[in-house]
Formats: sequence, structure tokens, C-alpha cells
Amino acid sequence: MNADSDRARIDDDQVGLIVEVFRMLADPTRVQALWALVDRELSVNELAELVAKPAPSVSQHLAKLRMARLVRTRRAGTTIYYSLENEHVRQLVSDAVFNAEHAGPGVPAHHRGDAATLTPRKAGRQ
Repeated sequence: MNADSDRARIDDDQVGLIVEVFRMLADPTRVQALWALVDRELSVNELAELVAKPAPSVSQHLAKLRMARLVRTRRAGTTIYYSLENEHVRQLVSDAVFNAEHAGPGVPAHHRGDAATLTPRKAGRQ
């Protein structure tokens, strides 16, 4: 018997949500914003500077990510800070980045234990 046949089929509604998550990840600005949020929270203006895009554009991307439940907000006075919704999103984004590193030459940085490449802040993207 094939072990894969024991795996339960994913509910159609869940499949739709999963497809939406991947759709959200299919944009370079959103990927850069999510990666910047892996280990910290940031305002729209801080994110805009990090991803080198205008704040209104980044704000629109963040709204989509929020509707897809990939990021959440926290208000402090007049500033709204964004962070990843949960550890699953953090893991998804990290795994996507680390998987992409495998496409390059040599040993990926995350396998070398090079702490400077494991998170955006440590990579000098403060």
C-alpha cells in the first residue's frame, strides 16, 4: 500500500486559502516586505525604505497581506506597525528564502551557520 494514499485530502475551502497565500507570495515587493518582518515589526515608512518602493505602494501590498492573514498590525499613537501574523508565516517565508538559496552556487549560507544571513536584520537590513 502506498503511504501517500493514507494522507487526507485537503478540503476545497482550505485549498483556496492555500492558493491565496501562494498568490500573495508571487510578488517581489510582498516577498521583500515579509522577509523584512521575519524578526521584527516595522512601520509602512520603514518597510518602504527597506524595499525601495513608495510608501503608498507598500501600504497597498500590506493591506493585501493583511487580508490574506499573513501580517497583523499594532497601533502606537499615529503609527501603525506591521508584523508577521504567526510562526507559521515566519517559517513559510524563511523556508522560501532558504530554498531559493539552494539555487545558487556553493553551500547555502543557512547551512554554513553564517549568522549574518539567517535573518534580515542580521543581514544588515536594519
